[in-house]
Amino acid sequence: MKKIVFIAVAVMLATVLKAENAKYFQKMGETLAQYSQCKNVDDFQNLANKFKIIGGVEKSEWLPLYYEAHCYIIMSFITHNDAIKKDAYLDIAEPLFDKMIKMAPDESEIYTLQAFYYTARLVVNPQERGQKYSILSLQTVGKALAIEPDNPRAQLIKLQDEMGTARFFGKDVTTYYAQAEQLLNSWDNYKPKSAIYPNWGKDQVQDIVNEQQSLNN
Repeated sequence: MKKIVFIAVAVMLATVLKAENAKYFQKMGETLAQYSQCKNVDDFQNLANKFKIIGGVEKSEWLPLYYEAHCYIIMSFITHNDAIKKDAYLDIAEPLFDKMIKMAPDESEIYTLQAFYYTARLVVNPQERGQKYSILSLQTVGKALAIEPDNPRAQLIKLQDEMGTARFFGKDVTTYYAQAEQLLNSWDNYKPKSAIYPNWGKDQVQDIVNEQQSLNN
């Protein structure tokens, strides 16, 4: 009898968890769809707030924190001529990485985004921050690639970092265009772990390839 009760409770618990998980995926999917509607800082701020709310409910999930941080990083990039504001957005993103890494220490996407975050810090003041943050970004994306060598976002950040460093020192970047084209051609071979996993970056690779094509014309 006890065994039957235990099985019944386990089945009921599994059903509840499955329903909660489905609700979480649905809410994340609806919120992720709003990325395409974001055009300015206010739009991304509203989206970041929505991910923060989801993260407050789903305290064991790292993806809401990931996308919240991603929004603030984008906000820093699209804010022009205001270093204080750019850094302020990144200050909000920074502590989210410690939380994510504690939740999922072996997730390459987290380290990839953290490397992107370091690049955003560098962009605020390249002259003073170039050496420190370029090293941090390369080291962090190296962690991502060590975990998941075929992660296209990690490959993209590494490529962007290397091109940025080359440009900073006045070196030729044309040697990197072949890597960009190869990455673009193989991009769709990578399959995210779920529908709500990160899939951004392909357009950035396309921009690098387009840059090469414009130079050749």
